[in-house]
Amino acid sequence: MLVLGIETSCDETAVGIVVDGRRLLTNIVASQAAIHAQYGGVVPEVASRQHIEAILPVVRAALAEARCTPADLDAVAVTAGPGLAGALLVGLNTAKALAFAWSKPLIAVNHLEGHVYANWLSETPPPLPAVALIVSGGHSEIVLAEDHGRYRLLGRTRDDAAGEAFDKAARVLGLGFPGGPAIERAARDAGTKPPRLPRAWLGKSDDFSFSGLKSAVMRLAQEGAAPAAAIAAGFQTAVVDVLTAKTARVTAAVGARSVLLSGGVAANGPLRAALAERSPVPLWAPPLDLCTDNGAMIAAAAFYRAESGAAGLDLDVRSSWSLAAG
Repeated sequence: MLVLGIETSCDETAVGIVVDGRRLLTNIVASQAAIHAQYGGVVPEVASRQHIEAILPVVRAALAEARCTPADLDAVAVTAGPGLAGALLVGLNTAKALAFAWSKPLIAVNHLEGHVYANWLSETPPPLPAVALIVSGGHSEIVLAEDHGRYRLLGRTRDDAAGEAFDKAARVLGLGFPGGPAIERAARDAGTKPPRLPRAWLGKSDDFSFSGLKSAVMRLAQEGAAPAAAIAAGFQTAVVDVLTAKTARVTAAVGARSVLLSGGVAANGPLRAALAERSPVPLWAPPLDLCTDNGAMIAAAAFYRAESGAAGLDLDVRSSWSLAAG
C-alpha cells in the first residue's frame, strides 16, 4: 500500500511517501524556522501563508523523488489535528483536492499518532503494548498504545509542553529559536557546574509541569546568578530527569514491552540517552529527521488507520484532538 502523507499542523510543510507503513520512499520538509526565528516563536498567520506557498511544490518534489505518479498511490493521508487551525486547513484542503482529483481514498490522521508511528519507519517494528512518550512544542504526553489504534492516556502536561518550555527558556537566555537545539548546544559548552533547578514531581501523579522550572530560569537570568550556558544545562537536566523518571515508572507499572520516544524533543541527545538507560524495556526512537513534524510519519500511521475506512470530503480540522479519544 503506497500512501502519500501531508503534514501542516504547525510550521513545517511536509509530504512523505511510505510503502506498507514501514518503507520510506521520500520525506520532503519545507521548514519555516528561519522565518519565525525573528519573532522568537511560531506566528500562526505567517505559518498559514507560508504553507499555501509551499504545499504544491513540496507535493511535486515528493512525487519526483519517490519516482511515482498519482496513479501509483493507494491513498492520500493528512494531519487533521491537533494543531494550528489555519495551518491544518491548508494541508487538509490540499489533501481533499488531491484525493478527489486522483480518485484516491482520504485518510485522516491524528498528529500525535503520526509521531508515534515514526518509530515504525525502522528495520524492526516495536512490540506492543508500548508506552509512548510524546514530547514536542505543543504536547507532552505519556500514552499506552495497547494495540494499533487503541490508546490510553496515562499522563500529560498541566501547563507548558516540554518543547514550549525549551523555546521560552532559550528566549529568556538569549539563545535563539528553535529552543531545543539551542539549549542542547549551550548545555554542551556550559563549562561550569550547572545550578540545580526545581523538578515538579506532583506527588504520585504521572502528569508533568514545567511552568515553575521556566520561572526559575527567568529568575536566574534576571539575577545574573550564572552564565546562560550553565542555566541552559541545569534546565535541560531538570526536564530530562522528570520525563525519563515518570516514563520509566509508568512503563514498569503497566507491563509494556517497549518504550516509544517521539516528537520534536525526541531529537534531544541527553533525553534519548537517559531514557535508554532508565527504561525497563527496550527503547525505540526515530532518526533525528523523523522526530520533528514530517509527512512520512503521517503516511506510516495512515497505513494502520486504513482499515477504519476513508474520511469523507466533508472532513474538518480538529485543533484539539486527544489521541485517546480515537
